Amino acid sequence: MNKSFLSTLARRWHLALQVAPLLIPILGVKLFFHWMEWEFLSLNPLFTSLVAATTFLMGFLITGVIADYKESEKIPTEIASSIEVLYDESYIIDKNKNSQVSRAFHGFLLDFTSKLNNWFYRKEKTKNVLEHISAMNDYFAEFETLTQANFVTRMKQEQNNLRKLITRIHTIRETTFVQSAYTIVEALSFFLIMGMIFLKLEPFYESVFFVALVSLIVLYMIFLIKDLDNPFDYMSHDETATEVSLKPLHDLELRLKEKISEKRKLINHLHSYTYT
Repeated sequence: MNKSFLSTLARRWHLALQVAPLLIPILGVKLFFHWMEWEFLSLNPLFTSLVAATTFLMGFLITGVIADYKESEKIPTEIASSIEVLYDESYIIDKNKNSQVSRAFHGFLLDFTSKLNNWFYRKEKTKNVLEHISAMNDYFAEFETLTQANFVTRMKQEQNNLRKLITRIHTIRETTFVQSAYTIVEALSFFLIMGMIFLKLEPFYESVFFVALVSLIVLYMIFLIKDLDNPFDYMSHDETATEVSLKPLHDLELRLKEKISEKRKLINHLHSYTYT
């Protein structure tokens, strides 16, 4: 059994592993109440209505957070695309003008991409990332004397796009979807689980089975909705299944390092050839 398979398995089942320990005290309380003969509720239409209401509200919540999640999935790719466009535009300037400023800008973009990857893991502040984006203006001012105005305009558009995307991610990370909806779902889930504990079903093993099953589904859905509500909640480089993949940005950082390294080797080779 290889390491990648175990890693995939852990990402896929990480929510279930978080929920499973919570079932132990729930089943313990159920066994205690059964032993004390405190099960006084009977299965009736009102109880099934409680189940239906909880299911409906969970469906409402997950529909809302899924819409934001699908939008968030595109953001790392858009950021990587904007940064690579900036690199390509400055590469053309370097190719035409052999400019030191454009080569310095390449290093700046690599440093920015590295900071950005750290920012996703909360190792950089949003303020620092936005300041880094604003610092591109110093390079653009130098580029105005080296190239046509429409080249700089395209770069400014990508800079603006980066600023909007970073601000959007920051907003998603710092806000939650309809707090009052979370409150009512958590309250209904609590009463549903308590109702299952007080519910008298015969034979008893069926009662235990349904308590465990309903509790697992309800708690899992609450954990899932909260996880999907913040798709940029990276706590380590081991991303879970509910976090948006940062692979486009990790791949971009590697590509920029390779391109800059190849460019430096070429320049060093040309210099050595000139001197000989």
